[in-house]
Amino acid sequence: MDYELISRTALFQGCSPSATENLLYGLKTFTKKYKKGAPVYLAGTPVTDVGIVLYGTVQIENNDLWGNKNIISLARAGEVFAEAYACIPDEPMMVDVIAMEEAEILFLNVAELFRLAAAGKGEYSHLIHNMTMISARKNLLLSRRILHTSSKKIRDRLLSYLSYQAGLQKSRYIDIPLNRQQLADYLSLDRSALSKELGKMKKEGLLDYHKNSFVLKDID
Repeated sequence: MDYELISRTALFQGCSPSATENLLYGLKTFTKKYKKGAPVYLAGTPVTDVGIVLYGTVQIENNDLWGNKNIISLARAGEVFAEAYACIPDEPMMVDVIAMEEAEILFLNVAELFRLAAAGKGEYSHLIHNMTMISARKNLLLSRRILHTSSKKIRDRLLSYLSYQAGLQKSRYIDIPLNRQQLADYLSLDRSALSKELGKMKKEGLLDYHKNSFVLKDID
């Protein structure tokens, strides 16, 4: 196992590779590889383990009975998912977690982590601190998504998201981490309607774009 890589993940931030090895030795962990499109967790299934992406990307999504997909978030290398569900015994997942490309996941049993931390063994309380910070950041991300999707107008949703990315990247020349379908799902929009509105905004001189790269222009 690549302890140096794991020590650089969000959950083990602040731990040296040797400390990471010692912490993992005392925990119930295992790794599993997934092919593109394979489910990692499915809605309705209770989970006991938090997942840490070692490489690849997984997508957290909600799918309704009519096949409509709603992207909640992405987890890339070094990022954690399912921590909230793993902290609550028997709580079924409300979302699906799908591998978007070939991926390897490290699974860590949260109940065992809590037990060891409560017993005062090792530096397991440090992992709980990191997991709390991760959950807090995700709450902010979900709140931000609600803000982006609060308007009924397609253009307003796009402007909200693109404005946020411009502020985040401190530039009007931005690259977004989502392709067209992912952007439509993230903003809860139909892809064709989103593409049509982007075309209008480009024609009106509000922006220019090529694939995932955007130029946001001044509005007179």
